[in-house]
Amino acid sequence: MIFAPLLLAATAVAASPAPPMAVIDEQSVRREEPTPHGKIGLSTAYRISDAAPQPRTMEFRKRILHVGSAIGLHPIAHDEVYYVLSGTGDVTSDGKTQSLTPGMAAYLYDGAVVGIRQTGKEPLALIISYPVKQTVSEKAK
Repeated sequence: MIFAPLLLAATAVAASPAPPMAVIDEQSVRREEPTPHGKIGLSTAYRISDAAPQPRTMEFRKRILHVGSAIGLHPIAHDEVYYVLSGTGDVTSDGKTQSLTPGMAAYLYDGAVVGIRQTGKEPLALIISYPVKQTVSEKAK
């Protein structure tokens, strides 16, 4: 008899399974807004992972930096990836800058100060992905 309550408690903890998948049309999460980290110009943001139901452990976003725009320098507390779909840009991490073109990815490391600037004549389209920040209670599990 003592095992039944323990089994029920264990089942309750595991009772919030993730859904089988989330399919999100980028047009349903499209927004025109200033760029993050400094509002250096305008961008088109597609906050794709924001539409995914919990639980989720990663952010996955598309952002188009309009001509002359930039995501300003900011510290990151996780690894992060910027993947270029189209256009050109200059990515900076801890004072080092490198040019990016379509098909290139910048893998940025936890603790770095990073940013990216659109260069060239066409907008810079990026995929940006990084882990979701865990709360103290989630880390304790």
